[in-house]
Amino acid sequence: MPARRLYDDDMYRFDQPQPSYWEATAGRDDLLAEPLAADSSCEVAIIGGGYTGLSTAYHLARYHNVEARVLEAGHIGWGASGRNGGFCSIGGSSLGTARQIQKYGRENVRHYYQSQVDAVELVRSIIQDENIDAQMVGDAELVVAHSDKAFSELKQHAEMQFRLLGLDTDVIPAEQYKREYFDSSEQFGAARVRPTFGLHPMRYILGLAAATEDHGARLHRDSEVVSWEKHGNEHLLRTRNATLKSKYVVMATNGFMPEHINPDFHARSLPLISAIVVTRPLTESELFAHHWQTMAPAITSRKLMNYFRMLPDNRFMFGGRGSSSGKDDAADRTYAQLIRRLRQLWPAWKDVRIDYRWHGLICMTLRQTPCIGRLPDDASVFYGFGYHGNGVNTSTWTGKQIADWLANSTLDDASAPESLPVMVRDLSGRFPLPALRRHYLQARIALFKLTDWLG
Repeated sequence: MPARRLYDDDMYRFDQPQPSYWEATAGRDDLLAEPLAADSSCEVAIIGGGYTGLSTAYHLARYHNVEARVLEAGHIGWGASGRNGGFCSIGGSSLGTARQIQKYGRENVRHYYQSQVDAVELVRSIIQDENIDAQMVGDAELVVAHSDKAFSELKQHAEMQFRLLGLDTDVIPAEQYKREYFDSSEQFGAARVRPTFGLHPMRYILGLAAATEDHGARLHRDSEVVSWEKHGNEHLLRTRNATLKSKYVVMATNGFMPEHINPDFHARSLPLISAIVVTRPLTESELFAHHWQTMAPAITSRKLMNYFRMLPDNRFMFGGRGSSSGKDDAADRTYAQLIRRLRQLWPAWKDVRIDYRWHGLICMTLRQTPCIGRLPDDASVFYGFGYHGNGVNTSTWTGKQIADWLANSTLDDASAPESLPVMVRDLSGRFPLPALRRHYLQARIALFKLTDWLG
């Protein structure tokens, strides 16, 4: 009997690629890797072939000479790593900065945000070192104020991030912003955060996968783990065709976490759906109509925010909240809402054709920060998940942290390294009444809608 998942089965068709712009422009002729076809063994087995899993395998193989194999349920790039918006930006937590400081203390929060800066630069260095054609563009993330009040709040927040956390943030008044970046029906200035850049997420993950194999790791696509047992000191991960034995396991599935194969991970996360549409290439006159002159990734300041960027071929990518069920018909309604919103913000583009639309899962935790660690009752199991929509850099960095930790510790010493920020250590608490997690999300969305309407 298939394991029950939080969303409709339409979200988990591992054999069907998403009809995304990234898939269409991946620049590949065939699929990387082969399925796990025969029983095998390795030192480290990694469940999930996204950025977290591949980065773990990459760093284990390249820097520590540790044998690792990656088991991916779909093709390499099937999940969020191949269908996100391509923002390599600072974030990773949905907890507000003031709340973070109140809960963890300023120095711990500074440590976390320095790790976020390091994570952005890690992605950049991997792309450069491995000569990956990831189409990096832009040099900052823009947070566009939707009202004068929002701009005032952004200014205060930017000043706090600069003063208390040392982040490279500033603000741009509306007229200057219009001259230097773009205009819209909801543009009242913006905050600018560095370092950030946009990239082609599928090209990045395919390049990372190829580099990971080149350094000696083994990747297996179409190899969903359907059961997980441990006999003595040996883990047994069973796919539909074969079994992989290992000394260590890394759980690296984020929003697509198969909670049923290990109860330690049950109800530790809340996957939510995000959706994206992409237009046809815009003409020079259409770009001029809204004074568009930037490739920097951007988001709106609303609670129910949208994220967007101009792509290298002048197509416009626009994303936001997805459906609450994952069914195909619900997704169609979400795409229609996104398109209406796009046309409200940039009315000169109201007749521009939409060429691509797709959706996927991002991952939240109860404490609203990422979770990185090893299980308290089994130090041979590592994990990394919960990136809150900022997975490009955070998951790549997480993989490096796990690889370094695993390679430089023993099963008798499970304590976290000092380099790992306190904010991300260990598992978050479980969501209460986990079967109702989608309803929690609907309630939160309703609250955000009300907040946006009032403010």
